[in-house]
Amino acid sequence: MTIEAPQSFVVSQECQKVAWQNGYRRALGEVGGWARYGSTTAKGTIWFAAGGHEGPWFLALDHLGIAEDLALPQTDMPGPGLVRYAFSNLTTLYAVMPRVYQLGVTLPDGPLEEFRAAVENLPKSTEAERLVIQRVGQDIFRDRLMTYWQGRCPLTGITDPALLRASHIIAWKDCASDAERLDVHNGLLLSALWDAAFDRGLVTFDDDGQPQFSVKLSDAARLELRWYAPLPLNDKLRSRLKWHRTSLFDRDH
Repeated sequence: MTIEAPQSFVVSQECQKVAWQNGYRRALGEVGGWARYGSTTAKGTIWFAAGGHEGPWFLALDHLGIAEDLALPQTDMPGPGLVRYAFSNLTTLYAVMPRVYQLGVTLPDGPLEEFRAAVENLPKSTEAERLVIQRVGQDIFRDRLMTYWQGRCPLTGITDPALLRASHIIAWKDCASDAERLDVHNGLLLSALWDAAFDRGLVTFDDDGQPQFSVKLSDAARLELRWYAPLPLNDKLRSRLKWHRTSLFDRDH
C-alpha cells in the first residue's frame, strides 16, 4: 500500500479534523506523508496518512497498551509508531478514534498521575486523613473505569451511573501499590447487584468471561443475577481475575 506524500490539502485537512474531534489537538508535523498529533490528556501520539482523498486511510500508534486493547487487525505496511492500521474509508477510521482516546486517557498510568497530583499537598498522618486520600483515589478509579468500560456494565448493559459500581478485582487493601490500585485493568464496571456478589466472593469469572457462582449463593439471588454477554477480557484482566478466583471466590460446599 502506498500513501500520499506529502499530503494534499484535502488529506491534510481531513487528518486534522479526525485528530481534533477526538482529543488530539497538538499538531506535531508531517513526515513522509504521516501527520503526527498529540494530546494534553491522552498518552502516546498518533499518526494519520492516506492513499489519496478517497482513501484508504491509515492510523499508526506508539502506545502498545492502546493497541492491545483495541485488538484490531494490523497492517504490515512500513511507517511510524509501533502498530499501524488500514481503513477503507473515513467512516471506519472515525469509528475507532473515540476508543483510541478513551484508552489513551486510562492506560497505563493516567489515573495514577491524576491521583498523585490530587493528593500531593493533602495531610496523611492520621487515619481520617488517610481515608480521605483513599476516597480521592477511589473516585478517580471510578471515573476512569467509566471511561474504560464506556459507561456500561458489560454483563447487563445497564448504563445508569447511579446503578454502576467500580469493582476492584484485587481489593484496594490487598494491592501492593497505588499503581495497582488505580490500574483500570484491576477493575470492572458492574451493576450494583453484580458488584455486591463479586466483592463478597459469591461470583467470579473464568478466562472466557463466563460467570462462576458460589454454592453459597441462593437460587433466588442467582436468578436475579441476569446477564446477557460474558465479560470481554484481555490478558491483564485475566491475570487479576485468577487472583480473585483463588483468593476470594467462595468455593465451599
